[in-house]
Amino acid sequence: MLMAMTGGLTGCFSTTRLVLKSEAPTVYQTATVEQMEKDVSDRDAAVKTLNAQVQITATTGGSKEGKLKEYTSFTGYIFVQKPDDLRVIMQLPLIGSRALDMVSTGDTFTLVHASSHGNVWIQGTGKVTTPSKRPSVFLDSLLVPGVDPSEWVTMTESSRVLHQDLHHKTETIEPDYNLTVLKTTGGNILHVQRVILINRVTMLPYQQDIYNDKGEIETQATYDNYQTHGGQQFPAEITIRRPLDEYSLKIDVTKLTLNEAFEADQFVLAIPPGTTVQKLQ
Repeated sequence: MLMAMTGGLTGCFSTTRLVLKSEAPTVYQTATVEQMEKDVSDRDAAVKTLNAQVQITATTGGSKEGKLKEYTSFTGYIFVQKPDDLRVIMQLPLIGSRALDMVSTGDTFTLVHASSHGNVWIQGTGKVTTPSKRPSVFLDSLLVPGVDPSEWVTMTESSRVLHQDLHHKTETIEPDYNLTVLKTTGGNILHVQRVILINRVTMLPYQQDIYNDKGEIETQATYDNYQTHGGQQFPAEITIRRPLDEYSLKIDVTKLTLNEAFEADQFVLAIPPGTTVQKLQ
């Protein structure tokens, strides 16, 4: 009845305004939640080891501080050996000497970084109470983990705006899938672990939101400029944002090798005898 009444009204009772006309790609793919879960898990399982040369740029600050500070880019190396081995080495600009070296084996990590007073050594466990200090945050963002058998998944459709042309009054949109990974916390309560946003044109993840126990986005990673390495698609540009801590890392992958074996001592960082080591709890 309302629609009939509205259609009978004259132009004196309505206002027309122009909005941007959406333009979507003519070809994009369709999949079930089962297919997307398998695709994410298969992509993760296909990568056993990772050896990457990178440029890392850090940014700190945000709305809480009212300012942003971007640091000079570091040349670095990232080594991953599943399930839990991680090593990150960063070199000082121009000088080329070691600025940071960190080894994590999942349960524990050791880190040494340069300072004006010499090298500072730090050790901690995977249960460090400050989330930003845990290497697992870095590892979980660098790669998109598959879905564990103990987790649940659901999927919804969405879209994102890629470009707006105000002159022609158009905007380019992209259809996406949002794959939500959940885990039971007791009873009938489900906790959102992460949401993987997938481009339906390429069927590749372009963003991953990781949530903490309070339901807040703890880490947000974006993936751009995919390249083929050893038959696998891997992003050449990765940005890891920590909105609660107000810092981010932009990782530009300049060289990448997948699934090659490492030396036995690749994930060993020996502490010199007599060295004072800070312990993180």
